[in-house]
Amino acid sequence: MPILYDNSLSRNGYKVRLLAAHLGLALTCVEVDILSGVTRQADFLAKNVAGRIPVLVFEDGTSLAESNAILFYLAQGTPLWPADRREQAELLRWMFFEQNMIEGSVGTARFWRKIGRDRERPDAFAHRLEAAIDGLSALERHLGSRAWLALDRFSIADISVYGYVSVAAEAGLAISDFPAVQAWLRRIETLPNHLAADGLRGAA
Repeated sequence: MPILYDNSLSRNGYKVRLLAAHLGLALTCVEVDILSGVTRQADFLAKNVAGRIPVLVFEDGTSLAESNAILFYLAQGTPLWPADRREQAELLRWMFFEQNMIEGSVGTARFWRKIGRDRERPDAFAHRLEAAIDGLSALERHLGSRAWLALDRFSIADISVYGYVSVAAEAGLAISDFPAVQAWLRRIETLPNHLAADGLRGAA
């Protein structure tokens, strides 16, 4: 059984756990204290040279890092990854969008707020919030005329972007300002195999 090195507060790790729930895939989850410095120690760096979670370690001891790469790997051969090349490119488009316009803004602002860095660096924090609003506004325009991000159905693109958008309020953002995004979140959360952040099935 693959081992997922993760942290319960990480939405990057949550994305992997959410996909596993949709696929009925069993993972052994190992909690990593990301603030303790353990991810900078040699044994962890051997799993991921970047010293970050999540990391998926396979039965043969090899590992795969970066949440979206893990989503791509696990979704191969399932309905959540299409066979059509153009559709594949659309999924990748939104997974790249997530890294460029959501994870680094919404995700970072949320993390800073949890550890108090928003008060230490208020100007930088405000800049993160501005970037987050730009990303959410782009999503709002896109989702105003469609149900799902990349295809006419749920896919790993939705899982990728959902991870941090679903906790935008924890970054100090008002998701109610983006009704189409809010409706999209509800669609995901009412899917049969949805996994709440606490690991329980049901609405997050």
